[in-house]
Amino acid sequence: MTKKCREITEITPKIRELAEDMLDTMYEANGVGLAGPQVGVLKRIVVIDIGEGPVVMINPVILETSGEQTGDEGCLSLPGKAGTVTRPNYVKARAFDLDMEEYEIEGTELMARAICHELDHLDGHMYTEKVEGPLHEVTYESDEEE
Repeated sequence: MTKKCREITEITPKIRELAEDMLDTMYEANGVGLAGPQVGVLKRIVVIDIGEGPVVMINPVILETSGEQTGDEGCLSLPGKAGTVTRPNYVKARAFDLDMEEYEIEGTELMARAICHELDHLDGHMYTEKVEGPLHEVTYESDEEE
């Protein structure tokens, strides 16, 4: 997962199926987000659901950030582990949906954290690169980030 992902140039049935499969995988693991490289696909696609309904982001780009939040963050790629990470408290991003319609999304707190976390995966980075202090074991899953 250290490679940069390629942009998606058209929505094919395969891309639609990938988005559905990613959402299913994320929900089964009680996650709030999942990125293409986490399922072995080096394409710029992310799915997120912080409890407000699923969001599919194709070729997402962060436009603006502000503020700061520090908190525990985990990843479906490292189950049972978490670490303290500082992220922006507000994020505005641009992406395309499954109809290749461009849209902007804004998020604060958990949504801002999830967007930043997932977009890091698309550029070959993991939250462990940003952890302040050691990783620690977690036994809960429903509150896990991503």
